[in-house]
Formats: sequence, C-alpha cells, structure tokens
Amino acid sequence: MVANLATMLREGTKTSHTMAENVGFVKCFLKGVVEKKSYRKLVADLYFVYSAMEEEMERLKDHPVVSQIYFPELNRKQSLETDLRYYFGPNWQTEAKITPAGQAYVDRIHAVAQTTPELLVSHSYTRYLGDLSGGQILKKIAQNAMNLDGDGTAFYEFDNIADEKAFKDKYRAAMNSLDVSAEMAEQIVQEANDAFGMNMNMFKELEGNLVKAIGVMLFNTLTRRRTKGSTDGADLSPASN
Repeated sequence: MVANLATMLREGTKTSHTMAENVGFVKCFLKGVVEKKSYRKLVADLYFVYSAMEEEMERLKDHPVVSQIYFPELNRKQSLETDLRYYFGPNWQTEAKITPAGQAYVDRIHAVAQTTPELLVSHSYTRYLGDLSGGQILKKIAQNAMNLDGDGTAFYEFDNIADEKAFKDKYRAAMNSLDVSAEMAEQIVQEANDAFGMNMNMFKELEGNLVKAIGVMLFNTLTRRRTKGSTDGADLSPASN
C-alpha cells in the first residue's frame, strides 16, 4: 500500500496544473473575461464528463479501491443539469452537444472503468478536488463577468458538504489509505496528468469562440467610440464659429 498517494498526485501534477491555468480560455476566465456562449459549451462538456464519471463510480461503488473514494455528495451531474436548463432552456437535452475533446474525455473514463478501475481515482481527484478548491472563486468570477443573478452557477455549489476544507482532508486521507501498489500509484499519477491534458483540450476548443466573441465586443466598442467622436465633432463645430 502506498501511504502518500495524495502527495504524489499533488506533486506529480504540478506542471500539468500550471499548464492548464495558462490555456487561453482559462486565463481569460480568471481575468473575468467570460463569454456566455463559450461558457455554456463548457458546461455541456462537463455535464457529459461528470455523467460518465458518476455512472462508472456508481457501478463500481463496491470495488475495493473505487469504493474508498466514492462520495456521492460530490456528484455534479444534477447541478450541471440545472445550469444547462438555465443556459439552453427547457430543451437543453437536445440543444446541449458534446465537443470532440469532451467525447474523447468521456471515452477515456469509460475505457479505464472497464479495464483498470483504479484509474478512476485519477479522474475523481483531478475534477472534484479542483472544483472544491477553487469553486467559490470561479463562481464569483462567472457571476460578475456574465451578470448572473443567482442562476447559472449551480455547478460550483456543494450543498451536501458543510465544510469543504474538512472534506478535502477526508478525501486525501481516503486516497492515502488505498490498497494500491507503487506501480499502480505511478499509473494513477500519469492518468491524472492525462486527465489534465483532456481538460486542456476542452478549453482549447472553446478559445476560437471566445476570441471571436471578444473581437466582436472590441469592434462594437470601437465603432461606438468612433460614432460618438464623430457626433461630438459635429456638435462642436458650430460652437467654434
């Protein structure tokens, strides 16, 4: 048994974590530049990813390793459904589509669940602990950037977890108690890095839409300024005569 798997994961994914934070979409998000159409595509991708992960976690809840990090209070599928209903409307189930990068991520989750269930630890760690760690900050950024008034951010709300810090400590302790070999622990760390890569691929797919949206916003802003400047000039000319 590896007694420090949580530390191995934290240290072993530092580079991937930094790379993910430096993807254009994420950098824009953290700076408060969020475009609703791009963001709702991300919510759709996350819905399919979490649906796959939670389906497999539920199926394998009696597995000797998976059972130890199976915490239904972490589940995000229902909260993502709430957000999708907000962004896409009542027909969200037909409107929300998964992207190619999102599909690759979903396929990988199902694949490891069938062949090496222990690697679900990697995907659970990468997504859930990240959500818990930065959820409230990201929630406020999204609310401010998209002028949201209480809706559209259910994803970041863990209603069934009273103390997020205490829960993260509990989760890390559970990981450290997993009965896995040193070799499997290394595989789990590698899979976590791969999971970061799959998340980055989803973010990169959204960059084109975000850049286009920012370009339109800048164009409209410049156009308004030019129009205003032209009007101001016309108004000032007669006064100077």
